[in-house]
Amino acid sequence: MKRYKIGYTTGTFDLFHIGHLNILKKSKEMCDFLIVGVSTDEVVQSYKHKVPVIPFKDRVEIIKSIRYVDQVVPQLSMDKFQAWSELHFDVMFHGDDWKGSSLYNEYESRLKEVGVEVVYIPHTEGVSSSMLTDEIKYGK
Repeated sequence: MKRYKIGYTTGTFDLFHIGHLNILKKSKEMCDFLIVGVSTDEVVQSYKHKVPVIPFKDRVEIIKSIRYVDQVVPQLSMDKFQAWSELHFDVMFHGDDWKGSSLYNEYESRLKEVGVEVVYIPHTEGVSSSMLTDEIKYGK
């Protein structure tokens, strides 16, 4: 397994679950320093069209407390290239449920031009914040 110096991943991390922990743990296994961008409530509203259950400041505190995380930053935009221009990571980790999408194909292409690799982490089957929200609302 290739080892990277500075890794970056992002997420909403609403209703934190084992899938979130898995991506953070697996990302940290591949890099010396892991930066995690936590989506602000406004960013979540802009692309998910809903308000997170857990407020931004609380989600940040949850992520800060995880031993695999070295630094937490607010994700103010979905633009990963903009994040790279500020943070200068050499690898970006993301769940493989986005692999092959036009958006991530574009990110891969642009980041490759500056020497950044995109590594996809296998999605944890059977769990998501949306599934948890539905279970809370409607029961199993």
